[in-house]
Amino acid sequence: MKVHLKTDVICTLFLVIILCLLIYLHFDVLSPRERQEKYTFGPLTNIRISSTEAVKTIALEDDISVTQNEHRCEEKDQVVDKSLPSASATTVTPPSSFNFHQYLLDKDKRHFQLLINQPRKCRKASNDPFLLIAIKSVLEDFERREVVRKTWGKEGQINGLEVRCIFLLAVPKNQTALPLWRDLAHYESETYGDILLWEFLDTFFNLTLKEIHFLKWAHEFCSNVKFIFKGDADVFVNTENIINFLNSYNANEDLFVGDIILQAQPIRSKTSKYYIPEIIYGQGLYPSYAGGGGFLMSAFTMKKLFKACNEVELFPIDDVFLGMCLLRTGLKPVAHEGFRTFGIIKPSAAPHLQTYNPCFYKELMVVHSLKVAEIWLMWKLLHDPTLTCTQKEVIERPFRWKQKS
Repeated sequence: MKVHLKTDVICTLFLVIILCLLIYLHFDVLSPRERQEKYTFGPLTNIRISSTEAVKTIALEDDISVTQNEHRCEEKDQVVDKSLPSASATTVTPPSSFNFHQYLLDKDKRHFQLLINQPRKCRKASNDPFLLIAIKSVLEDFERREVVRKTWGKEGQINGLEVRCIFLLAVPKNQTALPLWRDLAHYESETYGDILLWEFLDTFFNLTLKEIHFLKWAHEFCSNVKFIFKGDADVFVNTENIINFLNSYNANEDLFVGDIILQAQPIRSKTSKYYIPEIIYGQGLYPSYAGGGGFLMSAFTMKKLFKACNEVELFPIDDVFLGMCLLRTGLKPVAHEGFRTFGIIKPSAAPHLQTYNPCFYKELMVVHSLKVAEIWLMWKLLHDPTLTCTQKEVIERPFRWKQKS
């Protein structure tokens, strides 16, 4: 009897050990993402989670990444020169410099004070402005604002139509490098009357805040404008072509035109500037959106977007966020070949031509990524009365004005 009982106990213990081993192996083969989905809160794309849960999940991801990095560092330490100091032994550089933990905790904070305003920007002229040029800038880039003021963003009349210009700024991220930034911002505002400054840090992922605050400002202080061009300070804009294009449109109808990006996938690589974790955006594709180098919209559409942006959850990439707002309004953005937010491609049929040749720009509206001197030079060349362009000097995708349907 005793022998039989002892045998039963041993068999039971053996089965328990086998069961524990199977459970351990099953959990260990799962990837970090599968572990989170299976054991934490289910598939990411099918549910909406709270900020606290999201922060915990991203913290888990970071802990796993740090552990993996530490293992890699230990392997490297075996082959590197031990006499050299190594920071990896004590600290591990995070894959992404952006603090998604803090972003998720603060994502519902969307109302910030306007420190510098231009309440009469759209009411100075005798007539309502036809075009408002709104440019994203940072306080340190004074030279870029200066070249814009003296070239394509110059205020005044074009073909009898009033053009106004405004720069969108926030608090500098590195205030120690610019200790007198408050005084500089106020002096620049008093001199030119074209500065808007909000009380949030001017960072890449805070451009969405700049987007919603500009829409609010335009709705409140510039609702009488007919059309708006919104873009970056490092673009070249052929303002005359934009005016000619807009002349055939009604400001009281929907219009949203630019270099439209379709079926873009979220970047999952943590080394990318545009990295977005699945916990923040779980879907496989972004909605259609305009490249942030520059786009056009009517005042009618601006007012719709202002309403929509208050109903859409903030997203850290401003171009995509605006695409989400467009989707909310049911409006499809229109692609136009005159917008080159990825620059100009040199035509294969004319390899001897240089891309800064003004004949490349003559029929375009927006070209992205130009240096300060290049913007000034191109403006001067395009307005040279002696400029002549032959038929051979064409761009790879010939630009044609699109007929209004």
